Amino acid sequence: MTTGLWIILDHVVALLSVATWFAAGITLALRRTRLAFAALAAAVLVTLVRVVTVAILAGRGWWFVQEKVLLGLPMLGVAGAVAVLLAARRGRSAGGVVSVFTTAYAALAGLMVTFLVGYPLTLSTALITISLVCASALLTARVVATPADAGVTQAPEDRRAISRRRFIGWTGGAVVVGAAGAGTGLSFLPAESVTIGSGRSSRAAVSVADLRGSGSPARGGTVRGPVLTAKKATVRLPSGREIDAWTYNGEIPGPAITAIQGDLIEVRLRNADIEDGVTLHWHGYDVPCGEDGAPGVTQPAVGPGEDFVYRFRADQVGTYWYHTHHASHVGVRKGLYGTLVVKPRDADDQVDLTLPVHTFDGTVVIAGRDGRTEHQAPPGAPVRLRLINTDSDPHRIVLAGTPFRVTAVDGRDLNQPGEVSDVALRLPAGGRYDLVFLMPDTSVALVIDDDRDGGLRLHGDSLGEARDTSDLPELDLLRYGTPAAVPFDARHADRHFTMVLDRGVALVNGQPAYAHTVNGQGHPGIPDQLVADGDTVRFTVVNRSLETHPWHLHGHPVLILSRDGTPSTGSPLWVDTFDVRPGETWEVAFRATNPGIWMNHCHNLPHAHQGMMLRLRYDGVTTPFGGSHGESPGHGH
Repeated sequence: MTTGLWIILDHVVALLSVATWFAAGITLALRRTRLAFAALAAAVLVTLVRVVTVAILAGRGWWFVQEKVLLGLPMLGVAGAVAVLLAARRGRSAGGVVSVFTTAYAALAGLMVTFLVGYPLTLSTALITISLVCASALLTARVVATPADAGVTQAPEDRRAISRRRFIGWTGGAVVVGAAGAGTGLSFLPAESVTIGSGRSSRAAVSVADLRGSGSPARGGTVRGPVLTAKKATVRLPSGREIDAWTYNGEIPGPAITAIQGDLIEVRLRNADIEDGVTLHWHGYDVPCGEDGAPGVTQPAVGPGEDFVYRFRADQVGTYWYHTHHASHVGVRKGLYGTLVVKPRDADDQVDLTLPVHTFDGTVVIAGRDGRTEHQAPPGAPVRLRLINTDSDPHRIVLAGTPFRVTAVDGRDLNQPGEVSDVALRLPAGGRYDLVFLMPDTSVALVIDDDRDGGLRLHGDSLGEARDTSDLPELDLLRYGTPAAVPFDARHADRHFTMVLDRGVALVNGQPAYAHTVNGQGHPGIPDQLVADGDTVRFTVVNRSLETHPWHLHGHPVLILSRDGTPSTGSPLWVDTFDVRPGETWEVAFRATNPGIWMNHCHNLPHAHQGMMLRLRYDGVTTPFGGSHGESPGHGH
């Protein structure tokens, strides 16, 4: 069973633990003795099962159980042991009832810490949680007090008992207030602003404004790139439906940028009427930092009536795309994106289709620039399909009707990829796959999300029948292709950063929110990751949440080392976006050779907007644009 399923099972057992302990307390208070002891036995049994699920999760990684092992289970275990002893000795007495309810509060508090705080557990969280449990216990003790405790007609020994209870109550209350105050005070201590690994230090200060692109093409190259005007428009989809969109040049996708290796790409971005502002981010392309299009970090957002020129040399062959990085959770969804393809100078003639996948109002569209989903290809012709996922969720892709090779992932060629057929591909948000094959005599269907009526078809001499592809296995790219040497030894990294992805209460842009968090915090409060030029950097990315997070680092491809502790054994897999599914742990590495300040975030763009974004900063690099964001706050359209 996967770690994600164990997380869900542990949540279910934790909920059952809360329910059974509360059931035991309620039935005991109602003096339903037999039912109460049955519920108490069930609560103890469920608690023991919870110990087992936590132990199994601990074997998958400390990140999944830290708050459970250090706080939740000890608090539940101590309270539960006291409850069993008191209930067994005193039955339905006030002490027995209060102790069982206290255990129920402990079970509930442990579950709330997991959902509201998660990883990492802090001393302030522990103090506040324990104080809340104790306060609930004291309040319950007052509610279930007997009439004699109220002091109506009391013997001297009764008055002494009442005095002892009052003393204990006042003392307990003081301890609770003190613990809660200490925990609250600790929670306001300033957090670290930078996470630093061991390694070299670069001392030469430089601004991202000075890290700009080349001003001339390579020998034999030319200058390519349109003027892109961001504006609102009504756009007709291939289905014939019209939508209100945000566009580049009134088109969706925006104009395709196609270059030959060595060309200079020069694009002037103008903003006609997008009030929130726009930028251009070259997704997956390792541009100089000043061309990256991260507002508040590498440039200001381009407001209405303004423009900005991007310039870089197309030295990097492959399939890429561009999109706004300002309020991108809105802008990209509404249409502010386009494709970028750089071909080698010796490219073969072939059927070459660039196919961005995008969802408009619940309808998935996959089509080339002309909007057609039907194409002719002569039998025997080499075909390349360049798939680009411009959505925030993954898509399941099947190429039916022919064997094929996945020749490139995220623009980077794989080493000796083998021919496959009858497999599905999971295309992460922001990711790209290049599929190549020789056109057969019959038709070929590109099926997306198992929708046989959508997708794209290439026709040969005759038509084939559409087939059900929902039962096809998923191709594991970590075991695909042929191993080859890599340019560094990731076992001896200069810097190592762990990012634990979760949900919890955190500040996002200064406002409290139930955020998508990294190490318990939301942007811009997540500390920068500090590296030096030339460092080998290793990331451990852990997903504690129940949602998939496609992780994307700007300016650098990362080498996949392992998933859930299993090493990558196929072709070296260099990607710029990789899906971290619930419960998964990924190890990746890269060489820090592109100085700047780079956004490092989930490419489910609403997740990034809701906190899951931080910066990787080279030592000595500064920004004059004010920024810790990478996209400005607000814009909650």
